[in-house]
Formats: sequence, structure tokens, C-alpha cells
Amino acid sequence: MLALFACHPDQSRGRLQDERLSSFRSPFQRDRDRIIHSSAFRRLKHKTQVFVEHEGDYYRTRLTHTIEVAQVARTLAGVLGLNTDLAEAIALAHDLGHTPFGHTGEDAMERLMAPYGGFDHNAQALRIVTRLERHYADFDGLNLTWETLEGIAKHNGPLRGPLATEKHAGPLPYALAHVNAAWDLELDTHASAEAQVAAIADDIAYSHHDLHDGLRSGLFDEADLLDLPVTGPAFGEVDLLYPGLEKMRRRHEALRRVFGVMVEDVIAVAQNRLAAAQPRSVDEIRHLGTTMIRFSKPLYQDLKAVRSFLFTRMYRAPSVMVERARVSRVIDGLFPLFMAQPSLLPAEWQADLLAVQDETALARCVCDYVAGMTDRFALAEGERLLGAGFGPSSL
Repeated sequence: MLALFACHPDQSRGRLQDERLSSFRSPFQRDRDRIIHSSAFRRLKHKTQVFVEHEGDYYRTRLTHTIEVAQVARTLAGVLGLNTDLAEAIALAHDLGHTPFGHTGEDAMERLMAPYGGFDHNAQALRIVTRLERHYADFDGLNLTWETLEGIAKHNGPLRGPLATEKHAGPLPYALAHVNAAWDLELDTHASAEAQVAAIADDIAYSHHDLHDGLRSGLFDEADLLDLPVTGPAFGEVDLLYPGLEKMRRRHEALRRVFGVMVEDVIAVAQNRLAAAQPRSVDEIRHLGTTMIRFSKPLYQDLKAVRSFLFTRMYRAPSVMVERARVSRVIDGLFPLFMAQPSLLPAEWQADLLAVQDETALARCVCDYVAGMTDRFALAEGERLLGAGFGPSSL
């Protein structure tokens, strides 16, 4: 049974291109399945989460991160009476627009695309699902429902109007502006509760698995986590219950408790906020002026301390920064090369180049190509086109 404020599939605003309804899948189930079967989703397997893909077999990739986000989103949505299929679809699509080499690649692409309308991975995800996936006879993209597109666009909050964060004060990234012009996504409101669930599931997943990966990498150890909020009490509880537990089991037991604290906190806060607000439709959720699905203030502050630790000891660790500089060179080398010699783009991209009228259009085409690369393909192309100093042998 779905709550009144959930997204009900029979009340969907539909698709930009009309299609017959499936006889055995809801519109949101079809969205989820199309995302899973997309080329962009498969490429996430070889895209960086924190550690570049070649650095180890056990670190999260963008794909395994996405799967974990989707699992959390389904759990939260089910408990709260929301549409689990829509929450899962948004979670599965939320990182489709990421470049190779994670946030390092995104930073490079933002800088390179600044003169041409900017770059944002959420906006690029929209561009992928509305234009760049080209497998269907009747349309470009995946022809997803309005609700899924809305969730991809603004799962982190409104992008326009008085409720938008300072980060979104400037012009809309061109990819987002193009989609919004074709179909108004109501960027000045919050998204559905399902999209809010996908956003908080992202926070839960990376806060949990980055601790795992940081420990595995040796950038810090368990002793470093004992004085932090959330992680310290989790290890303390495990040591009390299982004295002398083997190292890897101790680590797992503690971090699963960290995971549980976050999930249980979000559920309790959401239930209390929804009970107080009494929304009777998804549109009421959108116009409440605040998010319903969030951490409590005390846990949010505790997690800020944990993330500050991760930022210093992991994301900006000297060895990680050296790797960031190396892979940035690959993006910085390939983008201007393709701008200067677009004939180097693959044959299937040459048709797009025929429609290019100016440098901005060319840059956006090159951006689509480079941003879609996996880590390993970007390194291979760097070595092939720029020399050994830009390929796998340089890492």
C-alpha cells in the first residue's frame, strides 16, 4: 500500500513521447529496467568512485556504489510507504553522468566546459537519458517518465528560486536547461519523496563504503576512528560484545553498525516530519518548502566530523592527490586534442559533427564523448593519442 504522498504510477505525468502502457510493468518499473539495460549504466563498472579503477579489485567503483545506493533507497522507500520502483530508478540513474576518474575528472570537465555552458554530472545524466542513449527506434534517450527525470534533476533540492542553494545561483548547465525547456521539471520546488530518498541513500552509501575503502587502502586504520562520533561508539560496541574478534570481522561489524545508525535515523526523522506535515499528495511534498527525508541535526553534525576526517585523510591524502594530478592530465590532454582535431572522434560520432555550427556545439559534442569514457578507455586513448605519459604505464 502506497502512502497518499507517494508517487502513484497510475498518476504519472507520462513520457515526452507517448507509449503504450506495459501489460505487466508499471511506468516506473520500465524506467528502472531501461536504466539498467543502458550503455551508460554498464560503463559505470569501470568508472572511479574514489580510487582509480586499476588500483585494486575490492574498492568501490561507480557501479557498485550505485547498486548500494539503490539498495538503501528501496529499503527506505518501502518503510515509508513510497514507490520503491521510482526510488530505485532515480538511485540507479543518479551517477550516469559522471566522467572517468570520479570527481577529479568532473573538476577537469567543469573547468574545460566553463566557456561553453558548464558541466554538471546530474545535468549530464539527464542528457544521457534524454539524448545520448540511442537504441530505440522511436526516440533518442530512454524516454523516461517525468517523475524519474525530475528526480535525476533535483534530488538534491530545488535548482531555481528562493529555495535553491548558493551552488545553484548561476546559470543552469546547458544540458539541464535543454531538458527543462522541452519539459518543465519545476526546478523551483523540491522533488518527490522518492527522489529525496535517493539523495539521502547516496549520502548513506558513500559515508559507509568510503570508510571501508579508506581502511582497506591503509590511508588510516581502526584506531583513527575510535575518537570520531558514530564510528567510535560502533567499534566500542563490537569490542564489548566480541572481545578479541578477528580484525576484518571487527571492522565489518563496526561499520555495519554505522550503516544501521544512519538508516534508522533517517527513517525516524522522516516518519516524524511526515506525521507533522500530513501531506496528502506528492505535489504537497514538492511545495512544503523543505525536505522531508533527512538526517537528524545531531547525526548530521556527527557525520560532518566523519566526512571532515575522510576529506583530510582520504580524499586529499598525498598519494590520492598525486593520482588526481596524473589522471587530470588525461582529460586536460584529450579534450583540446579532440577540439582541434574532431576527425579523431570515432566514426559513429561523425554524424553529430555534421550538425555542429560553432565552437560551443563542438565542445559539447567532445564533452559527451570524453565524459562517457571509462577510466581504462580514457587511459588507453590517452596513451594512443598523446603518448605513454598519458596512459596506464604512467600510473
